[in-house]
Amino acid sequence: MAEFLRRHREALRPEDVALPPGARRRARGLRREEVASLAVMSTDYYTRLEQRRGPQPSEQMLASLARALRLTDDERAYLYRIAGRNAPARLSAHTHVAPALLRVLDHLDDTPAMILTDLNEALVQNRMAIALFGDASRHTGLARSAIYRWFTDPSERALYPEDDHERQSRAQVANLRAAHGLRGPESRAGTLVRTLQRTSAEFAELWDRHEVAQRFEDHKTLLHPELGPIELDCQALFTEDQSQTLLVLTAPPRTEGHEKLGLLAVLGLNRFTEAQTDV
Repeated sequence: MAEFLRRHREALRPEDVALPPGARRRARGLRREEVASLAVMSTDYYTRLEQRRGPQPSEQMLASLARALRLTDDERAYLYRIAGRNAPARLSAHTHVAPALLRVLDHLDDTPAMILTDLNEALVQNRMAIALFGDASRHTGLARSAIYRWFTDPSERALYPEDDHERQSRAQVANLRAAHGLRGPESRAGTLVRTLQRTSAEFAELWDRHEVAQRFEDHKTLLHPELGPIELDCQALFTEDQSQTLLVLTAPPRTEGHEKLGLLAVLGLNRFTEAQTDV
């Protein structure tokens, strides 16, 4: 595994992952600290893996390494096997980010962007998205889905004005019905539906309306705890099988929303730097 990681690190160039080339770059490919940063782990931990001194990585760590090194499905499965783990399903939308979407996300640093599954689970967020929505990686189980959190966790609605809650509820349910239609009742979408029907009367009522929709664009106001209301336009780019979405939030130039995104960038950079220091 150490040799596999090193070879793939050396095969990447900074421009492949939207990093500046930098001055006096002597080593081939990416530096260890660059891979560690992309994988959201400490440089010491990654270095020990390459030096055959590290512990057996968890599945979460392996998924992060696969994304950071831009591995294909075959390469990702191989990495899991040589690390002593069971390779995740090849077509799973919950364990491996679509490479094409990830390449686009790599170049989006000045506006919030993230890659979501069709169950509204955040797979990857840039620092701006984390500053706006919070770090979604803290959620586990069904709570990974923002649809589930919308109907079970009142704090999830604090990001939206109260007069927009009804519209958001309908959109969440319509989005889930689209995923349920694609995946079927025995899928994770089916589990989510059955759970929410038992726990949320609001969801059950909306589910019975049989509304179906996948939002390709939207305009919304988000309530940031430090910056207040931010008006943003949302654009979505889907994979061919509709299993993953790149969501990008922007504001027109010379608007208040655009100015607040500039302030959000400063907040995001400060928090990202603090997080990296703590790892």
